[in-house]
Amino acid sequence: MTKNSFYVTTPIYYVTAKPHLGSLYSTVLADVLARWHVLHGKDVFFLTGTDEHGQKIAQASQAVQKHPQQFVDSFIEAYKTVWKAYSIQYSRFIRTTDQEHKKAVQEWIERLRKTGDVYKSFYVGWYCTPCETFVIEQAHKDEKAPQCSSCGRETTLVKEETYFFKLSAYQEKLLAFYHNNPDFITPKERLNEVISFVQSGLKDLSISRTTIDWGIPFVHDPEHVVYVWADALNNYISAIGWPHNMQRLHTWWPANVQVLGKDIVRFHAVFWPAFLMAIDLPMPQQLLVHGWINVNKQKMSKSLGNVVDPMVLLQSYDKDAIRYYLLKQLAITHDSEFSLEDLERHIATDLANDLGNLLNRLVMLAQKYDCTTIQTPTVWNQQAIDLRDECFNMVQDVEDHMDECMFHMALARVWRYINQVNAYFHNSEPWKAVKIDKQLFVEIIAATRNALAVIATLLWPVMPDKMEQLLKSIGVSFDPQQVDFADIVLKNWQEKTHTLVLAPTLFEKPEQKIIEEHKEDTMEQAVPYIGIEDLLKVHIVVGAIIACETIEKSDKLLKLQVDCGSYGQRQILAGVRNSYMPEDLIGKQATFVLNLQPRMMLGYESQGMMLIAKSDDGKAQIMNPIQSVPNGTRLQ
Repeated sequence: MTKNSFYVTTPIYYVTAKPHLGSLYSTVLADVLARWHVLHGKDVFFLTGTDEHGQKIAQASQAVQKHPQQFVDSFIEAYKTVWKAYSIQYSRFIRTTDQEHKKAVQEWIERLRKTGDVYKSFYVGWYCTPCETFVIEQAHKDEKAPQCSSCGRETTLVKEETYFFKLSAYQEKLLAFYHNNPDFITPKERLNEVISFVQSGLKDLSISRTTIDWGIPFVHDPEHVVYVWADALNNYISAIGWPHNMQRLHTWWPANVQVLGKDIVRFHAVFWPAFLMAIDLPMPQQLLVHGWINVNKQKMSKSLGNVVDPMVLLQSYDKDAIRYYLLKQLAITHDSEFSLEDLERHIATDLANDLGNLLNRLVMLAQKYDCTTIQTPTVWNQQAIDLRDECFNMVQDVEDHMDECMFHMALARVWRYINQVNAYFHNSEPWKAVKIDKQLFVEIIAATRNALAVIATLLWPVMPDKMEQLLKSIGVSFDPQQVDFADIVLKNWQEKTHTLVLAPTLFEKPEQKIIEEHKEDTMEQAVPYIGIEDLLKVHIVVGAIIACETIEKSDKLLKLQVDCGSYGQRQILAGVRNSYMPEDLIGKQATFVLNLQPRMMLGYESQGMMLIAKSDDGKAQIMNPIQSVPNGTRLQ
């Protein structure tokens, strides 16, 4: 592998249906990684594609009276259309029916035969057709067939002649590899599961079928076709030249990151490394294993009828906003809930308010006072220097999070800085400064513009089209392959001249898409009245959350440190842990009741109360001002 290359793959998708939100999620993760490394000057190869053999496809094609090849061909355009619609820039779209892939798999089988890693015998056991999985668990004679560990469906007893791969011979080698490469799987919890599985004892793996003919035939024994997973996993090397173009293979292999869902980790973390060991190829550097997307608190499933169609989403929402939401809200470390209401909330607050409104205010103010061509100051005041220095810190933190593939944490860190830029812009009051000190006005505009230039560059892998629009609006000629990432902050702060141009609204707040299911929920409720004198007793104040952490003994509370301006710093406990992660809140302004009697909660004193609203699904939403105001501002 060349020093400056980066190779990322998605799982190849089984073509019995068009792509859904889960397949989009995996592909967006890979696309963001590819673009991130383009920004760092790497030569990038991004592979995706489709898995087109196996019993499930043979049965599905037969059900609609089509030849299997014709059946799989009918789905390819749907995948390519969705990937294009979401700005997925892959290097190659591989199909396991491609001739060069078939030849590579046949060569792999022949090499294993020659080394003795494959032998012929007879298989009797349980098989899950939907997952194309041999089930290791055995059923007792008086019990029903065991359920598939991946999908929970009942399995089928299979009896047939087969070729076995000597997986058992690689048990100790695999365990040694895991021990020597503790970062092989992200998140680490998945590696522990894999190690436990391997330590329980590996059995040889059946890698051929004789009861179907839709697959890649063994050259020396064409009655056998290659087991679909043995076929599919080899796409990661056949796509880059193995075995006929080894120079090209070594340009890219081993893969830097292979993205996959947790339901197929065993195939990629056990079978795939053993297959590679058998032909003396190095292991991929990292498997990025994400959780499932839940809809209505259940995993997306065609049988449950809760599958989300990416193309239907595009009818109502911007593609970059969807990409942002998938990475910001769906943490790879665990299963995550997807809801339209939550998507709309993030578009309105994060994208339209925090980012889009900042850009709009900046450019409109510059236009209003005929200051769209900005000369960069040679000397900055302390507030601008602080903003620049925090930009350095933010870039380093984001790089660290991206290196760990913690996309949600990287985005939370960017948004913390965006909130600081908003606060700087508002507290500097450029609309007042322009009337008394034009040089200070220019400095405020320039510093805010420079911060936005860095922010947009960091966000480009996630929202490429919108960030290019933002960068154009603030006078940045952007070429992702020409970004000097090591000097990204200083370069933007030292540009001599830049021109601001008013662009179309960056993000529109979505119209309400959620329809009330129960009319009684919207019925007018009786409200007890209070006097104005009672209301005046309540001190409701805007404050900024400067620190936030979980409380070990509570699954509901977060402990906040809040800058309340002239009211001082307060420690406030808020029951929003089910709706926000700590990094989501740091840097945000919210509203607080400050003259409540302090009370002890789980051993901590709470010196006020954060005001929230709750949606129908029980999610909390903090109440924050549309535009930043000074901390300590009292609501009237």
